[in-house]
Formats: sequence, C-alpha cells, structure tokens
Amino acid sequence: MSYERTIFAFFVSLIVVLIITPLIKRLAIKFGVVDQPDNRKIHNKVMPRMGGLAIFIGVLTGSVAGGLYENRITAITLGACLIVILGIIDDKYNLSAKVKFIVQILVACLIVSTGLKMEFLSIPFWDVRFDLGLWAYPLTILWIVGITNAINLIDGLDGLAAGISVIGLSTIAVMAFSADKILIFSLSIVVIGSTIGFLFYNFHPAKIFMGDTGSLFLGYVISVLSLLGLYKSVTLFSVVVPIIILGVPIFDTTFAIIRRILNKQPISAPDKSHIHHRLMAFGLSHRKAVIVIYLIGIVFSLCAILLKTATLWMSIFIIFCLILFMQIIAEVTGLVNEKYKPFTKFYRRMVKKN
Repeated sequence: MSYERTIFAFFVSLIVVLIITPLIKRLAIKFGVVDQPDNRKIHNKVMPRMGGLAIFIGVLTGSVAGGLYENRITAITLGACLIVILGIIDDKYNLSAKVKFIVQILVACLIVSTGLKMEFLSIPFWDVRFDLGLWAYPLTILWIVGITNAINLIDGLDGLAAGISVIGLSTIAVMAFSADKILIFSLSIVVIGSTIGFLFYNFHPAKIFMGDTGSLFLGYVISVLSLLGLYKSVTLFSVVVPIIILGVPIFDTTFAIIRRILNKQPISAPDKSHIHHRLMAFGLSHRKAVIVIYLIGIVFSLCAILLKTATLWMSIFIIFCLILFMQIIAEVTGLVNEKYKPFTKFYRRMVKKN
C-alpha cells in the first residue's frame, strides 16, 4: 500500500462519516439509543448516542478504499466488530461493567490467539532481554483491555474523546511514518479521517454523542495499533510511550482514584470532579475547557515522540517533568480536593527558607 493511497483512504473515510452521521443520529433517536441527562452530566437534554457507529463505518470504507483488506488483519477486524456490537448494546441497554469487561477479555484473547503479543522485554541501553513466556498472554490481554477503556474514561464533554483520540492517533501515525511501518500508519490515518468527520457533529454544541460504541472502538484501535508497534520485543520505555500518548485519560483516572481514596469514597463511585468538570468550575466555558485538555494532550504526545529517540537520562528527565506537570495541574484545578496541594506547600516552604 502506498502513502498516496493512504491519503485517498483518509478523505474517503472523512467524507463517508460526514454523510452518514446524520443518518446514524436519526437511527439512534428512532430506536431510543439516547443519553438521558442527570446531575453528573454536562448536557441538560436528551441526546442521541451511538455515533461511534458512523466512525466504524467510515473506517471500514476507508480501509477498503485504501486496500488495507489485503493485509492479514481478519482477527483485528473481527475484534473491532465485536467491540462495536458491545458498544451499541451498551448504548441502548447500559450493560454492567462486568459484562463489558468479560466481552473485552474475550476479544483480547482472540487477538492474542493470532500470535500478536509482547513476547520479550528488554532493558534499554543495556544488553539485557527477558523472555516473558506465559506472562506474555495475560500482559497483552491486560494491555488491550486497559487501553480499550482509556478513551471511555475521558468522554465527558462535547468533542473531548474524539479530539484526544485524533491527537493520540496522530502521534502513532508520526511514529509509524518515521519507522516506515506502513500498515500502522495507514490504519491510523484512516481512523483519524473518520474521527475528524465525526467531530463536525460532536464538537460543542454536539448534535450526537459517540457513546460507548465510539469510545470503546477508538480505545480498541489505539490498543491494537500500539501493540503492532511493540510486536514481539518491547523495551521498558517503549511500553511507556503509548501510555503517555493516552496521558490525559490515564492522568484523570489516576487522580480520580486518589481523590476517592482520600475522600473515603468507593473507587468506582461517580462524581463531578474530573478534569473537565474542574476546568469548567474554574470558570472556563465548555469549548475552552475542551481546548485546554487538547493542549494538555498535545504536550503528552510531543513528549512521547521525544521519548522514542531520547537517551536514558533524557528519558528519565522527560518522565519526571510529565509527572511534575500532572501534579501541578491537579493542584491548581483542585482535582483531588482543595486541600491536596503537597507540591505547592513544599515549594512555598522552600521559597521561605531562601
């Protein structure tokens, strides 16, 4: 497959989604696949969801136009279909987390059964390599399931999950292009085209939500693409790169867990203290809050690209700066609570001493 054909596939997927999304919207309303407002959600009216089906159809048509069907990705395609079916059923009937988790594990097992798994772990800058053996199976399954759910965790504002996905996929595309991995690059570009097409209807004020159909599908695609990039042998830092690409949802989830532990709440308890809630409470409008989170996502992605070619000490420095960056954002926005400001208190003590 040529890079020129990939660009053609991008526009095919984009145009298909632009045409089909209004039809999916009507379909969602007709069959009652809608999101009801409640005290945790930003929107205050019934909204059609299942918009992720348009993204999926766009990806399929773009893949056909780009000739991606010529590659041996039957299991990956089947897994995507199962994830989309799971998302559609969940958008309609609100399945339990247990049921969704079981289906995701089965899909991950399907992918692993084809031989697509991480088999070796090497330590960068030292000539040391470990055979993961049987651990390769649970680690790869955990990888697929974990990243599949990552996008779903950030899907709280109009256009947020779609935009963060585009940023993450663009980062994967840049890395794949630089490494001349045409399949990963082409798949990334096709999914980017579909997601941008959907953003025309999903950016604030949204006309349709992607629902779990979209968020689980995009998370699944990112998990598989990153796994293809890590295929067989992985280094400690190469494992970190896809995690950094998904830095925003992982960052938000990490501090949500810290928040609930410190506030003595169940870890699964829903609340209105996620990063997008806090930015809006800080006085930002809906659109500005989304754009700020986009910018944070871009910072993570740029660091991920730098990390691919950095030296050992530079890699450690980048990771340290990212951790510090996340901590400062959490304290400024009150992501945990207003009293949780360990770095701010430490900084003030150091300033007073000097």
